[in-house]
Amino acid sequence: MSPFESPAQPEHLLVRSVFISDFHLGTRGARFDLLLDFLAHVKCEHLYLVGDVFDIWRLRKVWHWHAGFDQVIRAILAIAAGDTRVTYIPGNHDEVFREWLGQDIAGVMLRGEAVHEGADGRKFLILHGDEFDGVVRHAKFLAHLGDWSYNVALVVSGWLNRLRFRLGYPYWSLSQWLKRQVKGAVKAMDRFEVELTATARKRGLDGVICGHIHQAEARLVDGILYMNAGDWVESCTALVEHQDGSFELLDWGQMAGSLPEALPA
Repeated sequence: MSPFESPAQPEHLLVRSVFISDFHLGTRGARFDLLLDFLAHVKCEHLYLVGDVFDIWRLRKVWHWHAGFDQVIRAILAIAAGDTRVTYIPGNHDEVFREWLGQDIAGVMLRGEAVHEGADGRKFLILHGDEFDGVVRHAKFLAHLGDWSYNVALVVSGWLNRLRFRLGYPYWSLSQWLKRQVKGAVKAMDRFEVELTATARKRGLDGVICGHIHQAEARLVDGILYMNAGDWVESCTALVEHQDGSFELLDWGQMAGSLPEALPA
């Protein structure tokens, strides 16, 4: 069993910590339905929202707000009102909330980054990750262009998979494929994972937990744990810490048995 695997999960997830990222509320591709289902099934001591909860970039261009987005916000506030510590680390798409860093709002702590101590004593740097993305740092225009093309790809992918589903073919993500071609090249050139883990090492930490690139992953990079929580647009993944300090990536889309035709129009 790898460091990131654990036994099959019970119907109600009782874990120590949950890390979820990149909801992109405000876009048509946001899978609020699966996110609500996940939040309803999980109970934890620590909940980290690792950036891009809202997509302010998209909302400024085209206003799209579903009642389900309100339900997500209410669900998170209800969790914060209980015994769970909720930390919100804004990303680049919801960077307007970085003006409120250091404040606690309705039980939600807004922080630029955090250090999480696991049950086994290991410590992890938590941040969104856009600070280590060369496109965002050095060419913001290209980042916005990429955001536009990504949203177009999501729409095309949705229609394509409705057709594939009717023809009996399995789900295939056009936008994920395109992202691997473009984002993968950017990540390789800018050494995204290497820079993140190097930063954690310099701070004397055991690993790093981030989001941003919409690619769920958990692996060792030169002895430092690199863990990306993924997103809730396509992959619908969450990173959880179990009571013994081990970590696991959950593919909630598969666990919930979602179908391609359930994708928002």
